[in-house]
Amino acid sequence: MDFLRPASWEEALAAKAEHPTAVPIAGGTDVMVEINFDHRRPEYLLDLNRIGELSEYEVGAESVRLGASVPYTRIMESLRRELPGLALASHTVASPQIRNRGGVGGNLGTASPAGDAHPALLAAGAEVEVESVRGSRRIPIDAFYTGVKRNALAADELIRAVHVAQADGPQQYAKVGTRNAMVIAVCAFGIALHPATRTVRTGIGSAAPTPVRAKDAEIFLTSVLEEGGFWENGRVITPSAVKQFADLCAAACNPIDDVRGTAAYRRHAVGIMARRTLTWTWESYRGTARATEGAA
Repeated sequence: MDFLRPASWEEALAAKAEHPTAVPIAGGTDVMVEINFDHRRPEYLLDLNRIGELSEYEVGAESVRLGASVPYTRIMESLRRELPGLALASHTVASPQIRNRGGVGGNLGTASPAGDAHPALLAAGAEVEVESVRGSRRIPIDAFYTGVKRNALAADELIRAVHVAQADGPQQYAKVGTRNAMVIAVCAFGIALHPATRTVRTGIGSAAPTPVRAKDAEIFLTSVLEEGGFWENGRVITPSAVKQFADLCAAACNPIDDVRGTAAYRRHAVGIMARRTLTWTWESYRGTARATEGAA
Protein backbone atom coordinates (compact mmCIF):
# COMPACT_ATOMS: atom_id res chain seq x y z
CA MET A 1 0.00 0.00 0.00
CA ASP A 2 1.43 3.37 -1.06
CA PHE A 3 0.82 6.46 1.07
CA LEU A 4 0.28 9.75 -0.80
CA ARG A 5 0.54 12.95 1.25
CA PRO A 6 -0.18 16.09 -0.80
CA ALA A 7 0.60 19.48 0.74
CA SER A 8 -2.11 21.42 -1.11
CA TRP A 9 -5.54 20.93 -2.61
CA GLU A 10 -4.09 21.19 -6.11
CA GLU A 11 -1.59 18.44 -5.32
CA ALA A 12 -4.40 16.29 -3.94
CA LEU A 13 -6.43 16.67 -7.14
CA ALA A 14 -3.39 15.82 -9.25
CA ALA A 15 -2.70 12.72 -7.15
CA LYS A 16 -6.31 11.59 -7.43
CA ALA A 17 -6.21 12.10 -11.20
CA GLU A 18 -3.04 10.03 -11.47
CA HIS A 19 -4.31 7.35 -9.07
CA PRO A 20 -8.12 7.18 -9.40
CA THR A 21 -8.32 4.18 -7.05
CA ALA A 22 -6.63 6.10 -4.23
CA VAL A 23 -8.79 6.15 -1.08
CA PRO A 24 -8.91 9.56 0.64
CA ILE A 25 -8.23 9.58 4.37
CA ALA A 26 -8.64 12.51 6.76
CA GLY A 27 -10.16 11.57 10.11
CA GLY A 28 -9.82 7.90 9.21
CA THR A 29 -12.75 6.91 11.43
CA ASP A 30 -14.35 4.83 8.64
CA VAL A 31 -11.40 3.90 6.44
CA MET A 32 -9.13 2.65 9.22
CA VAL A 33 -11.82 0.37 10.62
CA GLU A 34 -12.13 -1.35 7.24
CA ILE A 35 -8.35 -1.62 6.87
CA ASN A 36 -7.82 -2.90 10.41
CA PHE A 37 -10.41 -5.65 9.89
CA ASP A 38 -8.92 -6.42 6.48
CA HIS A 39 -12.20 -5.59 4.76
CA ARG A 40 -10.38 -3.22 2.47
CA ARG A 41 -6.83 -3.13 1.15
CA PRO A 42 -6.46 -0.12 -1.18
CA GLU A 43 -3.44 0.22 -3.42
CA TYR A 44 -3.08 3.88 -2.45
CA LEU A 45 -4.11 5.96 0.56
CA LEU A 46 -4.49 9.69 -0.10
CA ASP A 47 -3.84 11.58 3.15
CA LEU A 48 -5.63 14.96 3.17
CA ASN A 49 -4.63 16.08 6.66
CA ARG A 50 -2.10 18.66 5.47
CA ILE A 51 -4.79 20.58 3.56
CA GLY A 52 -5.95 23.11 6.12
CA GLU A 53 -8.87 24.54 4.15
CA LEU A 54 -10.76 21.25 4.46
CA SER A 55 -11.01 21.82 8.22
CA GLU A 56 -12.47 25.32 7.88
CA TYR A 57 -16.04 26.56 7.55
CA GLU A 58 -17.56 29.83 6.39
CA VAL A 59 -20.90 31.24 7.50
CA GLY A 60 -22.46 33.26 4.70
CA ALA A 61 -25.58 35.38 4.63
CA GLU A 62 -27.83 32.42 3.85
CA SER A 63 -25.74 29.25 4.03
CA VAL A 64 -22.74 27.57 5.62
CA ARG A 65 -19.87 26.22 3.56
CA LEU A 66 -18.55 23.34 5.63
CA GLY A 67 -15.12 21.98 4.74
CA ALA A 68 -15.12 18.21 4.26
CA SER A 69 -12.89 17.64 7.29
CA VAL A 70 -14.50 20.01 9.81
CA PRO A 71 -14.81 17.71 12.84
CA TYR A 72 -18.16 16.89 14.40
CA THR A 73 -17.07 18.46 17.67
CA ARG A 74 -16.65 21.83 15.98
CA ILE A 75 -20.09 21.56 14.36
CA MET A 76 -21.58 20.86 17.78
CA GLU A 77 -19.78 23.73 19.45
CA SER A 78 -19.87 26.43 16.77
CA LEU A 79 -22.76 25.79 14.38
CA ARG A 80 -25.63 24.79 16.63
CA ARG A 81 -27.70 27.85 15.68
CA GLU A 82 -27.00 27.74 11.94
CA LEU A 83 -27.16 23.95 11.49
CA PRO A 84 -29.19 22.59 14.42
CA GLY A 85 -30.10 19.26 12.80
CA LEU A 86 -26.52 18.47 11.86
CA ALA A 87 -25.32 19.56 15.32
CA LEU A 88 -27.77 17.15 16.94
CA ALA A 89 -26.62 14.36 14.63
CA SER A 90 -23.00 15.15 15.49
CA HIS A 91 -23.76 14.56 19.17
CA THR A 92 -24.66 10.95 18.42
CA VAL A 93 -21.43 10.11 16.57
CA ALA A 94 -19.43 7.46 18.42
CA SER A 95 -17.12 8.85 21.15
CA PRO A 96 -15.51 12.25 21.88
CA GLN A 97 -12.26 11.04 20.33
CA ILE A 98 -13.97 10.10 17.07
CA ARG A 99 -16.04 13.29 17.04
CA ASN A 100 -12.76 15.20 17.32
CA ARG A 101 -11.42 13.50 14.19
CA GLY A 102 -14.34 12.52 11.99
CA GLY A 103 -16.12 14.88 9.60
CA VAL A 104 -19.09 15.00 7.25
CA GLY A 105 -16.86 14.44 4.20
CA GLY A 106 -15.97 10.98 5.47
CA ASN A 107 -19.64 10.07 5.96
CA LEU A 108 -20.40 11.21 2.42
CA GLY A 109 -17.41 9.46 0.91
CA THR A 110 -18.27 6.15 2.57
CA ALA A 111 -21.97 6.64 1.73
CA SER A 112 -23.03 4.00 4.25
CA PRO A 113 -26.81 4.09 4.78
CA ALA A 114 -26.04 4.09 8.52
CA GLY A 115 -23.92 7.26 8.41
CA ASP A 116 -25.11 9.60 11.15
CA ALA A 117 -24.90 12.84 9.13
CA HIS A 118 -27.04 11.72 6.17
CA PRO A 119 -30.57 12.23 7.59
CA ALA A 120 -29.72 15.75 8.75
CA LEU A 121 -28.13 16.66 5.40
CA LEU A 122 -31.15 15.32 3.51
CA ALA A 123 -33.58 17.22 5.74
CA ALA A 124 -31.60 20.43 5.31
CA GLY A 125 -31.33 20.07 1.53
CA ALA A 126 -27.52 20.23 1.41
CA GLU A 127 -25.29 20.31 -1.67
CA VAL A 128 -21.95 18.51 -1.94
CA GLU A 129 -19.09 20.44 -3.55
CA VAL A 130 -16.76 18.08 -5.41
CA GLU A 131 -13.75 18.80 -7.58
CA SER A 132 -11.21 17.21 -9.91
CA VAL A 133 -8.53 18.55 -12.21
CA ARG A 134 -11.34 18.87 -14.75
CA GLY A 135 -13.26 21.37 -12.64
CA SER A 136 -15.75 21.59 -9.77
CA ARG A 137 -19.47 20.94 -9.43
CA ARG A 138 -22.14 20.88 -6.74
CA ILE A 139 -24.27 17.76 -6.33
CA PRO A 140 -27.68 18.07 -4.63
CA ILE A 141 -27.79 15.73 -1.66
CA ASP A 142 -30.84 13.95 -3.14
CA ALA A 143 -28.72 12.87 -6.12
CA PHE A 144 -25.58 12.02 -4.17
CA TYR A 145 -26.41 8.50 -2.91
CA THR A 146 -26.53 6.04 -5.79
CA GLY A 147 -26.47 2.62 -4.08
CA VAL A 148 -25.26 0.70 -1.07
CA LYS A 149 -22.05 2.52 -0.06
CA ARG A 150 -21.98 4.16 -3.48
CA ASN A 151 -22.12 7.83 -4.36
CA ALA A 152 -22.14 10.12 -7.38
CA LEU A 153 -18.41 10.94 -7.29
CA ALA A 154 -16.40 10.32 -10.44
CA ALA A 155 -13.22 8.28 -9.97
CA ASP A 156 -11.00 11.38 -10.08
CA GLU A 157 -13.15 13.60 -7.84
CA LEU A 158 -12.71 14.55 -4.18
CA ILE A 159 -15.22 16.08 -1.77
CA ARG A 160 -14.15 19.61 -0.95
CA ALA A 161 -17.07 20.99 1.08
CA VAL A 162 -20.75 20.73 1.91
CA HIS A 163 -23.10 23.70 1.47
CA VAL A 164 -26.02 23.79 3.89
CA ALA A 165 -28.64 26.55 4.08
CA GLN A 166 -28.84 28.17 7.49
CA ALA A 167 -31.90 26.92 9.35
CA ASP A 168 -34.95 29.15 8.96
CA GLY A 169 -37.01 26.94 11.25
CA PRO A 170 -36.71 24.18 13.85
CA GLN A 171 -34.84 20.96 13.05
CA GLN A 172 -34.61 17.68 14.93
CA TYR A 173 -32.71 14.40 14.77
CA ALA A 174 -33.23 11.06 16.48
CA LYS A 175 -31.31 7.81 16.39
CA VAL A 176 -31.96 4.30 17.69
CA GLY A 177 -28.99 2.18 18.69
CA THR A 178 -28.22 -0.77 20.91
CA ARG A 179 -26.60 1.60 23.41
CA ASN A 180 -26.01 5.34 23.86
CA ALA A 181 -22.47 5.64 22.47
CA MET A 182 -20.01 3.92 20.10
CA VAL A 183 -22.85 2.41 18.14
CA ILE A 184 -23.95 2.11 14.51
CA ALA A 185 -27.52 3.29 14.05
CA VAL A 186 -30.26 0.70 13.92
CA CYS A 187 -32.14 3.53 12.23
CA ALA A 188 -32.13 7.33 12.35
CA PHE A 189 -34.48 10.14 11.37
CA GLY A 190 -34.09 13.84 10.67
CA ILE A 191 -36.69 16.53 10.05
CA ALA A 192 -36.46 20.21 9.16
CA LEU A 193 -39.26 22.77 8.99
CA HIS A 194 -38.72 25.45 6.36
CA PRO A 195 -41.19 28.26 7.13
CA ALA A 196 -39.71 30.55 4.46
CA THR A 197 -40.90 28.16 1.74
CA ARG A 198 -43.63 26.52 3.85
CA THR A 199 -42.16 23.10 3.26
CA VAL A 200 -40.96 20.15 5.31
CA ARG A 201 -38.01 17.87 4.55
CA THR A 202 -37.04 14.57 6.13
CA GLY A 203 -34.12 12.16 6.12
CA ILE A 204 -34.00 8.48 7.05
CA GLY A 205 -30.86 6.49 7.77
CA SER A 206 -30.12 2.78 8.11
CA ALA A 207 -33.57 1.75 6.92
CA ALA A 208 -33.01 1.39 3.17
CA PRO A 209 -30.12 0.58 0.80
CA THR A 210 -29.29 4.31 0.78
CA PRO A 211 -30.23 7.27 2.99
CA VAL A 212 -33.69 8.37 1.80
CA ARG A 213 -36.34 11.03 2.23
CA ALA A 214 -39.96 10.25 3.10
CA LYS A 215 -41.30 12.29 0.18
CA ASP A 216 -44.94 11.19 0.44
CA ALA A 217 -44.90 12.14 4.12
CA GLU A 218 -43.40 15.52 3.27
CA ILE A 219 -46.05 16.21 0.63
CA PHE A 220 -48.82 15.15 3.00
CA LEU A 221 -47.62 17.30 5.90
CA THR A 222 -46.90 20.32 3.69
CA SER A 223 -50.48 20.10 2.40
CA VAL A 224 -51.94 19.76 5.90
CA LEU A 225 -50.01 22.76 7.22
CA GLU A 226 -50.94 24.93 4.22
CA GLU A 227 -54.61 24.02 3.99
CA GLY A 228 -55.14 24.35 7.73
CA GLY A 229 -53.34 27.69 7.95
CA PHE A 230 -51.03 26.20 10.57
CA TRP A 231 -48.05 28.32 9.58
CA GLU A 232 -50.07 31.45 10.46
CA ASN A 233 -52.23 30.29 13.35
CA GLY A 234 -49.64 28.09 15.06
CA ARG A 235 -52.24 25.60 16.22
CA VAL A 236 -51.34 22.12 17.44
CA ILE A 237 -51.28 19.63 14.57
CA THR A 238 -54.08 17.12 14.96
CA PRO A 239 -53.09 13.67 16.27
CA SER A 240 -54.53 12.01 13.18
CA ALA A 241 -52.29 14.11 10.91
CA VAL A 242 -49.23 13.33 13.05
CA LYS A 243 -50.05 9.62 12.88
CA GLN A 244 -50.51 9.71 9.12
CA PHE A 245 -47.19 11.51 8.73
CA ALA A 246 -45.47 8.88 10.90
CA ASP A 247 -47.08 6.03 8.96
CA LEU A 248 -45.93 7.50 5.65
CA CYS A 249 -42.39 7.88 7.00
CA ALA A 250 -42.37 4.21 8.03
CA ALA A 251 -43.69 3.24 4.59
CA ALA A 252 -40.77 5.08 2.95
CA CYS A 253 -38.34 2.58 4.48
CA ASN A 254 -36.99 -0.47 2.67
CA PRO A 255 -35.01 -2.11 5.48
CA ILE A 256 -33.39 -5.50 5.99
CA ASP A 257 -33.00 -7.89 8.89
CA ASP A 258 -29.48 -7.90 10.31
CA VAL A 259 -27.66 -8.32 13.61
CA ARG A 260 -28.71 -4.83 14.76
CA GLY A 261 -32.44 -5.19 14.20
CA THR A 262 -35.24 -6.61 12.08
CA ALA A 263 -36.86 -4.86 9.15
CA ALA A 264 -40.16 -4.72 11.04
CA TYR A 265 -38.51 -3.10 14.03
CA ARG A 266 -36.79 -0.50 11.85
CA ARG A 267 -40.08 0.50 10.21
CA HIS A 268 -41.75 0.73 13.61
CA ALA A 269 -38.90 2.77 15.10
CA VAL A 270 -38.81 5.21 12.18
CA GLY A 271 -42.54 5.82 12.65
CA ILE A 272 -42.03 6.53 16.35
CA MET A 273 -39.09 8.87 15.67
CA ALA A 274 -41.06 10.68 12.96
CA ARG A 275 -43.97 11.26 15.33
CA ARG A 276 -41.77 12.49 18.16
CA THR A 277 -39.51 14.73 16.10
CA LEU A 278 -42.47 16.31 14.30
CA THR A 279 -44.05 17.06 17.66
CA TRP A 280 -40.82 18.59 18.99
CA THR A 281 -40.15 20.72 15.93
CA TRP A 282 -43.72 21.98 15.70
CA GLU A 283 -43.81 22.89 19.40
CA SER A 284 -40.58 24.79 18.88
CA TYR A 285 -42.07 26.61 15.87
CA ARG A 286 -45.22 27.48 17.84
CA GLY A 287 -43.12 28.81 20.70
CA THR A 288 -41.11 31.00 18.36
CA ALA A 289 -44.26 32.29 16.68
CA ARG A 290 -45.88 33.17 20.03
CA ALA A 291 -42.71 34.93 21.18
CA THR A 292 -42.66 36.96 17.95
CA GLU A 293 -46.31 37.93 18.37
CA GLY A 294 -45.67 38.95 21.98
CA ALA A 295 -42.72 41.13 20.99
CA ALA A 296 -44.82 42.80 18.31
